[in-house]
Formats: sequence, C-alpha cells, structure tokens
Amino acid sequence: MNWKIEQAQQKLPELISAAVVEPQLIYNQDKLVAAVVEAQTFKEFLAWQQQHRQPSLADAFAQLRQLCAAENYTLEVPPRTDRLNPFFDNCRDISL
Repeated sequence: MNWKIEQAQQKLPELISAAVVEPQLIYNQDKLVAAVVEAQTFKEFLAWQQQHRQPSLADAFAQLRQLCAAENYTLEVPPRTDRLNPFFDNCRDISL
C-alpha cells in the first residue's frame, strides 16, 4: 500500500502491521521517501548486500597493507618527480 507521509505518521501501528504482509511505501508530495518492510526481509536484504558488495579502493589498500605486514615487506614510495606542481610550489613560497 502507498501512504502519504502524514497518514504514515498518524497511523503508524497500522502501517507496521501491514508491513508484515507487504512493503509499505511512504510518499511526500508524490515522491517516494521511505519503505517499511518486515524485519526478516530487511535482514535478508542486508545479508544479500554484504555478499554482493563490491570492494572499494580503500578495501584494496587495506588488503595490501595486511599482505605487506604478513610478509614483513615495506612498500617504499619515492617522491613524485614526473611533473611540476605549481600549486604546491606557490604554497611553499608563502611564509606564515
């Protein structure tokens, strides 16, 4: 069932009871703003989301740090010298 946000606020117990049967969609000025679903359905969604999560770049670097630590390897990154950085050079000239 579809609810306007004002209806959902006024009839919260009814909305929650109806969510056990099917998801309840809440609209604010014809725009979908929320959905109320049964707790078990939400738990299943969270489990599915965790299984299908795409690793981020931060995750990849965390894994690289763990591998380096396990192998007692130090990753040395030399300073960048391949191009000028005028912004940095101008900041360095400013005295505080």
